[in-house]
Amino acid sequence: MPSRPRMEEALGVLRSELDAGRSPVTELTTRDAWLAYLRFGRQRFDTAPTPDCDGLLFQYGTYAFTGTPMFTLDLTRQFAVVDADGEHDHYLQVHCELRYEPMSDLEGLGSFHSWFFHDADADFGPWADAMGGRLVPLIDCTPAEVELYEEQV
Repeated sequence: MPSRPRMEEALGVLRSELDAGRSPVTELTTRDAWLAYLRFGRQRFDTAPTPDCDGLLFQYGTYAFTGTPMFTLDLTRQFAVVDADGEHDHYLQVHCELRYEPMSDLEGLGSFHSWFFHDADADFGPWADAMGGRLVPLIDCTPAEVELYEEQV
């Protein structure tokens, strides 16, 4: 069995998925980001073998994090980091945030979040299909801003 990438490599893996198959001058659409996130989400990383160590978070809403209210789609991967004794230490989150100018179609979406955890006896496909269905109003849009980052929480 091939070795899995380390969770510290996750941001680079996500960035590579976002760049895959696109020209540097092509604007990233929601569809492009979603398909990249799905490829990223299917990949497995070297984590502790517990049901909550590798999770995907799909969330959106209108927020003013940058000072101006924008509709934000946050596609996140969360890894639980454990200490040498196998006890929880912290979480490492890798975010792909897509921000959109306010539009009436998006205001009606309100806010939403949903988690999927690998190793929790759930199937990725139905969760991904359900979340993809929530993207219909955004799927062909080009975000005004895209931010990739990781943080410890």
